[in-house]
Amino acid sequence: MARKPYWDRPDAGWLVRRWPDLTATITATVFFWLSLTPSLVPRPWYLQGVVGGITAGIGYALGALISWGASAAVRRRPTRATRVRMRTRAWQTYFVLGTALTVLLLNQSADMQRQLRKLQGLPPTLTWHSLMIALLAVALCALILLIARAVRLGTRSLIRVLLRFVPKPVAVAAGLMISAVVVLFGAKDVVFERGVVDIAARIAANTDKSTKDGIVQSGSPHVSGSPDSLIDWEDLGFQGRNFTGSVLTKEQISSFSGREAMDPVRVYVGRSSGADHTAQAELAVAELERAGGFDREVLAVAGTTGSGWIDARTAEPLEYLHNGDTAIVALQYSYLPSWVSFLVDREEAGRATGALVAAVRERWESMPAAERPKLVAFGESLGASAIEDSFGGLEDLLENTDGALLVGPPNYSPIWRSVTENRDAGSPVWRPVYDGGRNVRFAQFPQRDLGMPSGQEWEHPRVVYLQNASDPIVWFSPDLAVSRPEFLEKPTGPDVAGDVGWFPFVTFWQTAIDMAMSYGVEAPHGHRYGTNAVEGWAAVVPPPDWTDSDTLRLKAFSEAHESPY
Repeated sequence: MARKPYWDRPDAGWLVRRWPDLTATITATVFFWLSLTPSLVPRPWYLQGVVGGITAGIGYALGALISWGASAAVRRRPTRATRVRMRTRAWQTYFVLGTALTVLLLNQSADMQRQLRKLQGLPPTLTWHSLMIALLAVALCALILLIARAVRLGTRSLIRVLLRFVPKPVAVAAGLMISAVVVLFGAKDVVFERGVVDIAARIAANTDKSTKDGIVQSGSPHVSGSPDSLIDWEDLGFQGRNFTGSVLTKEQISSFSGREAMDPVRVYVGRSSGADHTAQAELAVAELERAGGFDREVLAVAGTTGSGWIDARTAEPLEYLHNGDTAIVALQYSYLPSWVSFLVDREEAGRATGALVAAVRERWESMPAAERPKLVAFGESLGASAIEDSFGGLEDLLENTDGALLVGPPNYSPIWRSVTENRDAGSPVWRPVYDGGRNVRFAQFPQRDLGMPSGQEWEHPRVVYLQNASDPIVWFSPDLAVSRPEFLEKPTGPDVAGDVGWFPFVTFWQTAIDMAMSYGVEAPHGHRYGTNAVEGWAAVVPPPDWTDSDTLRLKAFSEAHESPY
């Protein structure tokens, strides 16, 4: 029996066609071209290949749908010979123009990546393997197509089996429903949760039991995990040991201030130190009592990321600023990496941090007003959203704290979203002005941005958002797949390329990949904020007689003595 020509439909049982659909292939190619446009941060060639392959796969599905719809709608068709001739010429045109445009756009993409690197302070040199990008994208797109066709073939086979027992409409509906359930269950529960997440969780659990090189148990009675602590060193977890074991000493602080300093208080409650978050929070308050945290000038509640991480570049400036007369308290609600916590237990961060905030506030409010320390809150990334979730809104935050420093908040952070959506008219979403800047201000370059709007009195308490215009953590949202985001409206941010555009689905995947690369740039770009917390804390809770020159001096000192932890 002769083999069918490529333009004829294959038998229903075929998994791989001899030739792909032309309309779908063209659409996939166009989507691949769109994926070559720059996004928020520079990316290496292999990630560009991944973005291109996933995006081309989406384009192929859309093109196949268009092709099917057009075939169903058109009743009158040319003769077979005419169709063959038209299809052959169309493929020839596609191969010639498609190849030429792909080569051209890959070269232009490399140039745009170099311009973006320069804009964000990176060397303009870039290894951009155009051929490997194209091959990787084609391979990934083919894999996606193969999986999709396997699902379709399985669904058709299932429907044929069901037709033996039930009428055709019932068989088709049941087959499609069963197939959808199996695919969704397999992708979510088996592949993702029992595969990717379980592997990540096991790795994270083993990491949580370890200790980073160079970290040793502190001997300070003001630190959790010390010999005087209510909390054992082994129970702090990996990030808790990092945080307490790298605590500044009064000698280090005095080297900056030139005055006699105090050993700062750092209280950290590990995940294994309490049966639930309430028990952890109660232990944290008891540990604060023991360490003298309520007797300090400033008491800070820190929101942690998924693994319990606290950025030393955010914590240490507060301790230097107040000459060690500070206390920082935090608890660990998970040992999972932040990206896993973001996907599977995002609400847990708010519940845990909310319990801690409530317990600390209850003890703080029981003190005479004149003896209370200044109560502030801070967090970065998932920790920032955890702090926001601990309050009923901006007014609640302002009424019940003496200020907050929130760094790189994720797009779903409730207070951030409310402030951003209700910003003053004319202010861009990447540098919003809210209520004239009365209590809340945003900064990427704090020395300039925190003074805006000029002439507006900045009242206390103050909330400072450190937010880079190119931070994909701030901007990533499922809405990117179907609607144009405000952060790409003109004018774009100072470190966002002017030729960045929005395309359905494409921008979503680009920004998702950008999150993985957000630490590959220098501060203040991507999700890197460097020593900007110095200006942030100096604005939120400055010591008496603190000056702008003191802030510049501390910033220079922090840059020269950046903690490796």
